[in-house]
Amino acid sequence: MSTIVNRRDLDFMMYEVLDLEGLLKTERYGDYDREAVDAILDLSQELGEDVFQPFAAKLDANEPIFVDGGVESIPEVGEALAAYKEAGLFGTAYDYENGGMQLPWLVHQALNGILTCANGPVVSYAFLTQGAANMLAACGSEELKAKFLPKMVSGDWYGTMCLSEPQAGSSLADIRTKAEPVGDGTYKITGTKMWISGGAQDLSENIVEMVLAKIPGSPAGVKGISLFLVPKVRVNDDGSLGEDNNIALAGLNHKMGNRGTTNCLLNFGESGDTLGYLVGGENQGLANMFHMMNEARIGVGMGAMIAGLGGYLYSLDYARNRPQGRHLHNKDPETPQVMISEHADVKRMLMAQKAYVEGAQLLIMYAAELIDKQKVASDPEEVKRIALLLEILTPICKSWPSEFCLEANKLAIQVLGGYGYTREYPVERYYRDNRLNHIHEGTWAIHGIDILGRKVRMADGAALKILNAEIQATIAAADGHAEFAAYCAQLNTALAQIDETIAAVGSSPDPALGLANATVFLDAVGHVVIAWLWLKQAIAAQAGLANGGEDTAFYSGKLAACQFFFRYEVPKVNTDLELVASLDSTCYDLTADQFVGS
Repeated sequence: MSTIVNRRDLDFMMYEVLDLEGLLKTERYGDYDREAVDAILDLSQELGEDVFQPFAAKLDANEPIFVDGGVESIPEVGEALAAYKEAGLFGTAYDYENGGMQLPWLVHQALNGILTCANGPVVSYAFLTQGAANMLAACGSEELKAKFLPKMVSGDWYGTMCLSEPQAGSSLADIRTKAEPVGDGTYKITGTKMWISGGAQDLSENIVEMVLAKIPGSPAGVKGISLFLVPKVRVNDDGSLGEDNNIALAGLNHKMGNRGTTNCLLNFGESGDTLGYLVGGENQGLANMFHMMNEARIGVGMGAMIAGLGGYLYSLDYARNRPQGRHLHNKDPETPQVMISEHADVKRMLMAQKAYVEGAQLLIMYAAELIDKQKVASDPEEVKRIALLLEILTPICKSWPSEFCLEANKLAIQVLGGYGYTREYPVERYYRDNRLNHIHEGTWAIHGIDILGRKVRMADGAALKILNAEIQATIAAADGHAEFAAYCAQLNTALAQIDETIAAVGSSPDPALGLANATVFLDAVGHVVIAWLWLKQAIAAQAGLANGGEDTAFYSGKLAACQFFFRYEVPKVNTDLELVASLDSTCYDLTADQFVGS
């Protein structure tokens, strides 16, 4: 049993629930078929199990270190990334015109998910590079793309994004980094950036930093932010590397998890001129950065789900092979012990992990399929419809797996008991690595405010209406299956309650009070979306059983997980939405000195 991927489940989601085969028949993806996809996933699994996974614990224990103003990483990191590059995997999601493989985004997410489960901190370097390169391809000038994109697509140069600053955190309106025009098309960048994942590493020939900064005289707040490409090493007109660009590493942040990826404080222009190039127009930095951010947010959700999957698969394998205790009705100590997977509460913990992880996995893969469908759609109205659907799903894609697949990691530790709390087993590392996903690319609260304060109202509620229509289509598909009738009723009740909650929040005389419990709303809507996706899985599983497939245990397990989610999790939605709709001010009214006294 592999502990980094469940290939049967991947196949089920891609081909029985989603329509990867349909995508492979389009002109854009017509160079690939199922056999080719299987070969790519085989390669990823082999690379993950043979190269990435064996040193994951070593990397966690030996994080990159700050030496003489630079970084030193253990050699296995560079060797694994070299193998990833040699396999051509840096270019999987780029278009042919940019030198890539033009794989469906659905397959790109699947193959990188396997490797992330094997050793997530290493894959982070590729993930950051691909995001920065895609943003450059979407927003950069032809000159900038010609100069930087080929080396990023090939994996010779890596990329990062530099948003936060020590004094600003998530409040980008308060950034202070400046960009002063030189007069030759370049800008002098001065300032400090904090929490830069993948920065200052010793693994690639160059690092392409995507930096948010303000041009003197620009409007205040986020309206005055511009985006700049700032290479660690300057690049000559002929593409060769030139002088150092004076980006100083001020220090490394020492993290609870994901310790194998550098995370640092960078100073720009401290010891000489740091030159950058404007990407897109002046004062359009935030809009341009979101080309990378939205992609990254779905990617963060994928990473959270994968960390949950790693813990689930390991704890499941452990439970099936660990003898301890006997059934409660058996009082004879002389009889053989049973595997702990036979104990009722261990089954509950394993089922909860399955429900969280496999629900989140379909969420991420569904979003990836939407990205692919958007690329192959010829009708502008369909492109717009998909874009709105992705808009409302993105905060859920990022935040729900980060919350509930972390809960799955907690349960994986519990399944192993005391062993799970030790570093000899990987489940505690998965938990520590996963905890970051709740924070980066927008915290839990930011996404709650985003969905309740903006996404459900955008375009006169069009995004929410599209999501409702998708859910109703699945409910209609379940019609005629008596065993799903209760689930459909629960979904309909929840959808009506969401509408009522949004109306109640909109009527609040104090907008800030209306958003005070936005994170509770985000969790509740996320639960409804996951329940919908479990119903989709249950419909496909029922069809699989009806077709006489040999995977009876697999399909019946899917039906059991759907039942679990609707019975154990969906009832929580009602309570959460009632709280939000009541405009409860318990927390909102608190003052800081009330927590401990003045």
